[in-house]
Amino acid sequence: MVDVIKNTQMHCTYGCKTSKAVQPNVAGKMISKAKRPLLIVGSQVLKDEELLKRTIEIAKKADLPVAATGHSISGMVDSGVNAKYINVHSLATYLCDPNWKGLDGEGQYDTVIMLGHIKYYVNQVLSGLKSFSNLKTISIERFYIQNATMSFGNITPEVHVEALDELIENL
Repeated sequence: MVDVIKNTQMHCTYGCKTSKAVQPNVAGKMISKAKRPLLIVGSQVLKDEELLKRTIEIAKKADLPVAATGHSISGMVDSGVNAKYINVHSLATYLCDPNWKGLDGEGQYDTVIMLGHIKYYVNQVLSGLKSFSNLKTISIERFYIQNATMSFGNITPEVHVEALDELIENL
């Protein structure tokens, strides 16, 4: 088992409630048990072929709809993944609206999974979700994200790939 929760050092804090460190096997089981999960993918997945490969594998294995933010949609084209482009700030606003019916019109999501974002950017987006929604947010980034409900710790790229492989096994 890959240990991804030992380094959760924060360089700054954003309120009294911070994310709980989570192991990949637990995150995988939580994603598979979610009623309406959404995978939010950032453009950083395009910088690493292994990360993009695992992102697509996560989406396919768990049959997750994908919100492709930034220019990450280019990595999702022709991959067989149900991906739709949306701006991450717009998406965060919509996710806080209890009347929003989702990207597919089927209703509000209960869990969002974040992968492939710049730390300081996604942390602020998650701050809004933490404060103005009841969503469960799981960060499977390689950095500890304080404003998620649950997050991996600060890990190396190699350990991150191992953690994602373990998460995929538990979907």
